[in-house]
Amino acid sequence: MKILVTRQIPERFIDELKEAAEVVMHDDTLQPMPRDKFIEESRDAGVVITMMSDKVDREYLDACENLKAVINLAVGFDNIDVRYANENNITVCNTPDVLTETTAELAFTLMLVTARRIVEAAELVQKGEWQGWEPYMMAGKDVAGKSVGIFGMGSIGTAFARRCKAFGMDIMYNTRSRHEDAERELGARHVDFSELLQSDYVVCTAPLTEETKEIFNKDAFNRMKGDAIFINIGRGGHVVEEDLLAAVQAGEIAAAGLDVLRQEPIQDDHPFLDEKRIVVLPHIGSATVETRDAMIQLCVDNAKQIMKGEEPKTPVKVK
Repeated sequence: MKILVTRQIPERFIDELKEAAEVVMHDDTLQPMPRDKFIEESRDAGVVITMMSDKVDREYLDACENLKAVINLAVGFDNIDVRYANENNITVCNTPDVLTETTAELAFTLMLVTARRIVEAAELVQKGEWQGWEPYMMAGKDVAGKSVGIFGMGSIGTAFARRCKAFGMDIMYNTRSRHEDAERELGARHVDFSELLQSDYVVCTAPLTEETKEIFNKDAFNRMKGDAIFINIGRGGHVVEEDLLAAVQAGEIAAAGLDVLRQEPIQDDHPFLDEKRIVVLPHIGSATVETRDAMIQLCVDNAKQIMKGEEPKTPVKVK
């Protein structure tokens, strides 16, 4: 039984996997494995190491009778039908914890970049349009001392809140259950969604579920402050993109910074690309060499343990 890896990863990790089984790797770092090839190569695989772009649904799982585990190179797993996989005795793993600090760092960076109009300012210089100094040239919005509402207070949300505390921000959060450690250590306050939307900065770090899908819609943006800034590093499915664009263009909110989109990669004609007040990044939340190495190593460790019939380090369970 083999291990299938659906995107090209460094050879040293492949060599380690080969100690446990035959390994087949899709030889492309950028483009996903075509769907038909993904299914065909998985039919005799015991373990598949997948990316967020790989859809592991009922059709796929039904076609893969030998599959023992799907190991996602991400902390999220909304590309996988986890419940159906578990019902069919297929283990699902992800890569939590190792990317927490790096992703929180990116979220805070994106908030600063959007607030201080860094992308606009850099483009002004690059285009040769910097003609001199004026009092309100590229004037943005302060971050220190402002209020921040964090939607989703998991490990990434909590790490992000720690950075906010260093800037003296008033931290609010909304999640299904109270986070007493964050309240005690960071002074965070648990609030309902409506109060969260009144923050100076509204930041989504939550995983995507049926309950959170499209929660940031016209109604939500209408309830935000006129100078509010919206940041999303969770999942693109949280946001109705047409409503966000309309809110920014109408001045209902000041700006937005996004590391995730409904469809990735973004299309060349997407209207976000023509709106200077919306900063779009190419889903780089965990993109440091150290963190990506750690994520891949965790996938390798899980695969080796599963192939030996042992419990993996990071199995995903759904209620």
